[in-house]
Amino acid sequence: MKRMLFFSAAFLIVWLSLLPFLWFLATSLKTEVEITAIPPVLLPSATLHFYRTSIEQYDLLHYAKNSVIVAGSTTCITLSVSLFAGYALARLRLRAKGPILACLLMVSMFPQISIAGPVWRILQSLGWLNSYQGLILPYVTLTLPLGVWITASFFRELPAELEDAARVDGCGHLQTLFRVMLPLAAPGIFTAAILIFIYAWNEFLFALLIMTQQDYQTLPVGIALFQGQYTLPWGEIAAASTIATVPLVILVFFFQKRIIRGLSAGAIKG
Repeated sequence: MKRMLFFSAAFLIVWLSLLPFLWFLATSLKTEVEITAIPPVLLPSATLHFYRTSIEQYDLLHYAKNSVIVAGSTTCITLSVSLFAGYALARLRLRAKGPILACLLMVSMFPQISIAGPVWRILQSLGWLNSYQGLILPYVTLTLPLGVWITASFFRELPAELEDAARVDGCGHLQTLFRVMLPLAAPGIFTAAILIFIYAWNEFLFALLIMTQQDYQTLPVGIALFQGQYTLPWGEIAAASTIATVPLVILVFFFQKRIIRGLSAGAIKG
């Protein structure tokens, strides 16, 4: 009985989570008449008109290119810093490990809106508004705590004997990191990369504030600013949102085990 209740609750939660996406997917396949029909049409006509319009008329691929550049650069930079910081916090003898980790945790808890003004002013003084680096820099700052926590958790799980053996062979800290620790911590690094990429791909507030020119706007901002002649183009918005979401859904579906392992790293050992 308990097992049945558990699976029923799990099914209900999954269904409620998927319902908005499924509704947008169905909307993207409808016609204009079906979108405005009352009562709502549940089964669409399966037309690809809105997909063609969102790509050809609203230049969706341009926004997708910007998102790939920003999210990919953010992931690479954040991972590069997180590897060294996570290894140092997990394996080296540092007096301030606790305060550093506490500061990282506090930084990750700040609401974005509370730091949006100062970030905008800093980028304005640097002349980085409406530029890729102007958006990548805040993203790196916001995703670093996540990257450091995940990589540090994985490095902490690895046996200390591996480092001892590397030192006996004459390896320094950097050689130990790259030759011994990185291959073993690959699942955690991969998990951090996926989560950082998803965050940068979906982020909206900073992208809206910093990228006011269409040339540099990312997918979330570009889709939100779709303009219709008299009303919002719900069909094109639904199609564009589906295109932006499906790659992430596929990514998470195929690598869900690694993501769960990365998020649960350090839960037992510590």
